[in-house]
Parts: sequence; structure tokens; C-alpha cells
Amino acid sequence: MSETKSPLPREVADAFVDELIALDPVTGTYLGVKESSSRLPDTSPAGQEALAELARRTLARLDEAERRPGADSDIERRCARLLRERLTAELAVHEADEGLRAVGNMSTAAHHVREVFTVTPADTDEDWAAIAERLRAVPAALAGYRESLALGLDRKLYAGPRPTAVFLEQLTEWADTDGSGRGWFEDFAAAGPEALRTGLDEAARAATAAVAELRDWIREVYAPAVEGAPDTVGRDRYARWARYYNGTDLDLDEAYAYGWSEFHRLLGEMRAEAERILPGAETPWVALAHLDEHGRHIEGVDETREWLQDLMDEAIEKLDGTHFELAERVRRVESRIAPPGSAAAPYYTPPSEDFSRPGRTWLPTMGLTRFPVYDLVSTWYHEGVPGHHLQLAQWAHVAGSLSRYQASVGLVSANAEGWALYAERLMDELGFLTDAEVRLGYLDAQMMRALRVIVDIGMHLELEIPADSPFHPGERWTPELAEEFYGAHSSRPEDYVSSEMTRYLTIPGQAIGYKLGERAWLLGREKARERHGDAFDLKAWHMAALSQGSLGLDDLVDELSRL
Repeated sequence: MSETKSPLPREVADAFVDELIALDPVTGTYLGVKESSSRLPDTSPAGQEALAELARRTLARLDEAERRPGADSDIERRCARLLRERLTAELAVHEADEGLRAVGNMSTAAHHVREVFTVTPADTDEDWAAIAERLRAVPAALAGYRESLALGLDRKLYAGPRPTAVFLEQLTEWADTDGSGRGWFEDFAAAGPEALRTGLDEAARAATAAVAELRDWIREVYAPAVEGAPDTVGRDRYARWARYYNGTDLDLDEAYAYGWSEFHRLLGEMRAEAERILPGAETPWVALAHLDEHGRHIEGVDETREWLQDLMDEAIEKLDGTHFELAERVRRVESRIAPPGSAAAPYYTPPSEDFSRPGRTWLPTMGLTRFPVYDLVSTWYHEGVPGHHLQLAQWAHVAGSLSRYQASVGLVSANAEGWALYAERLMDELGFLTDAEVRLGYLDAQMMRALRVIVDIGMHLELEIPADSPFHPGERWTPELAEEFYGAHSSRPEDYVSSEMTRYLTIPGQAIGYKLGERAWLLGREKARERHGDAFDLKAWHMAALSQGSLGLDDLVDELSRL
């Protein structure tokens, strides 16, 4: 009787994805699993523990898999390296009960429940029948989320008052998008077929009622309970979250110092570029304010969406064959307008595994209809091409030779955000940002990422502002000082700055991954260039780098250096 062989690491990773989808149909929808379209996850404490138990079982299976012959090959080693790091980081967050106080303006269970509808297939009556079932699941999902928050209150695990207040504002908008009592889910369901109208409308009204019920509970129970709690998380919690989002244990003090070094470097470049636009401008942001009024703009929401689509299409045409080698299905990306009630920052959603749903960039309009060109170009190089879209679509394209896990749910935030920021810099290196307006906008976007490192680490750890700072040297950071500093060194309007600061308080350690991730990509490229000398081929390196799946930052530098 033959013995059943234990799986190799990639097989363990892919089995994990299958089990994860069964527990989390939101993940299934993002991957393009049709069977997920009618369901929502269990967001209660029991649901969170089920996910943690899956991670523990998978780590035990991985221990065995790594002892198998063949597990030390490059492709198996990379997968095992990622799977162990990710599941360990996720368990550390879970075991600290962070899921019992997940409140803020993005990335909560409530946000996931709403946003998944924007990527759920909606082409046929069958698709809309599944959407109706998913709408009927919204009340239970939001009730489970509330159960988790209530347990957090019992254990004195509080979210910050500011993220709570902003979340309350978002729930209010979701429950009543136009002041008439009609909610976001009802607006969404209105696009469904007439044949299913009654069922869709009833399910959407029930979903809106569940949002209103959660809103009322947050207002009447949760917000009063967390009043007086700190908005910041402290060094220990911050280090745990930084590991989760960056895939490595960071030296936070070194990272903070790096943020300041980038601030000073970028400020010098911005001053030089601003002089080209408005000679004698007191600061670069005076020149940017001048552009807000007198620079080039796109008028109209639909016109802006089309302009951004053309920008990405043009980038693909110019980069494919010269600096990248793109498969036909990777070349497809769509520009979209974000739904009302989103955070202020643009974002990207990757394609489904079979590319039936393409990668999409999303522009939150925040009520605006006129958009400055300087603020769009490098941002769409970041969100679209050659940024998030090329990386995440390429992962999907080569998933068969990696593992499903490496190409999707194993994503390390700092790896992806670092690539996207590297992509902005690459376009500057390649000469796409020679226009003074556009280049100053690019530098302003780079500065924003340096500011994130400074204020995110600084305010959560209450670090001292250095003596060479132009802003409150010698004082210790608070959220109020951080917002003032950020606003004074950014072209972003007040509501955007406010949304960004709430974001940093909501998901500590994530915002630093842009600059730290970019540094890792640049270091890996430089080490590979040193290794190959004159034979270094940037296009070949790009495609090899984009085809290895996700990795934490230290592992990323190591693997990029080998390419």
C-alpha cells in the first residue's frame, strides 16, 4: 500500500486559498470565483477565530512541506518564505485582538461589505440574482461586525475617537446618499434588471436599514464609550501593524530618520521646479496653488475619467516592448469613478484570476468636477501603468507558474505600494515628466509619501521633531501637529488632508510602506545592476521582478538582487 505524499509548499499555499475563499467570499469575488458572488463572510469574533485557526493549521502543514525533497527549489522556497511570514504576521494581529477594534475611514469589515459589490459580476440576470442574495446577507455581516466591536468594548479595546467620528459620517452617507432617505445599496441595486426589481429593492432596503442600525449603534453606544481614548496606538501596537503591512520587523527609528532625509532632498528639488513655474514663489506649494487656479485642468467628471484612460493606454503603448514585455490581457485596464462615501485617495482593484474583470483605477471626485493635470499624471502612473496594474495583473498572468497564493491574497502592502512609487520614479527617469507642472506634481506626490513616514511613525510613537526641522523643532508629535505639518507641505485640500490623517490613525504602519517599499525596489535593482554590470537588462529585470509574486521588504531586496 503506497503512502500519500505530503504536499510541497506551493500546494499548501493553494490549499490555503481554497479554504480561505470558503470562509471569506469577499476574497473569492476579488479573485473572480463566481460561487462567492451570493455570500458575505462571518465578521463576528467566531468568524475571525475561524480564519486564525486556518492560519495555524496551514503553518503546521508548511512545517511538514518544507521537509519534503524539492522544497528547497527557488520557486518553492519563495512561496514558503512568503506564506510563513504572512500567516505569522496575521496571527500576531489577531491574537492581539486588533479585529475587535477595527474602526476607521477604510479597511473595516463594513467597508469590505460595501466595496465588494463594486467588483461583483453584474452582466446577466443570473449575476443580479446572486447580488440579491448577497444584499440579503448584508444585515448578518454588519451584525457580526457589531458583535466584534461590542466584545472589544467589553475588553476595553477601543478605537480612537477621531476614526470613530469619521466612520460615523461615512455610515450616515451610505444610509442616505442624497438626503431623501435612499441609501447606497438602493442606488447600486437600481441598475439591476426589471425582472428582479422587487427582490433587489427589498434586499437593498434591508441592507440600508442594517447600515442605519450600525450607524445608530456607533453613535449611541460605541462613540460615547471610546471618548477620551487615544487616537494613536503606541510603539508596541505600531510595530505589530508595521510588520503586517511591510512584511518585516522594521527599525522604526531608522525609518523615521529616512523619512526626514527624503523630506529635505525632495524639498530642494521642489524649490528648483517651482522656480520654473512661478519665479520667486515663497514655497513650492505657493507655485502649486498658482497651478490650481492658472494651470492646466480637465473639466467634467466623465471627461476626466476618459482622459485618465487615454493616459494609461498611452503609457502601455510606449512602455510595452521597450521597458516591459506585456501579455495582451495585461494591457487592458479601465478607468472608473469611485462610489460616493469613499476615502479621498485614488485606488486600484486588480483583475480577476481569469481576467474577465479587468484591473481598474478609481478616482474619488469628492464633489469636484474640475481636476488639475499636475495632480493626475504621476498618480495614474502609480495606480495604473506602470504601477499597480502592471504588477498585480502580471501576478495574475503568471499565477500558474507561481502559486495562487503568491499572486493574490499573499500580497504585502509595502511590496505593492513600493512598486507603484518606484513606477512613478521610473517614469521620471525615462523622461515622461519633463513638463514643469507635471514634474512638480510628481515631486509633491513623492513628498506626500515622505511626509507619511514622518507623521505616521512620529505621531503614533510620539517621537521628537528633529532640530533641523522647519516645523516645531524639539517638540513631540501629536495628531494635531501632524495634520498641520502635512497640510503645510502638501498641495492637497483641507478635506483630503483630514481624510489622510484619519487613514493613518485607522491603519497604522501601512502608509510608511510606499517610501520604504520604493527604497527596497531601488536597492534590489541597484544590487542586481552591480551583479550583472554592463550586461544588466532593465526590461528583463522588470519582467522577472514582476513575475515572482509578493514578498516582504527584506525578502524582496534579497530576491531582486538575485535576478
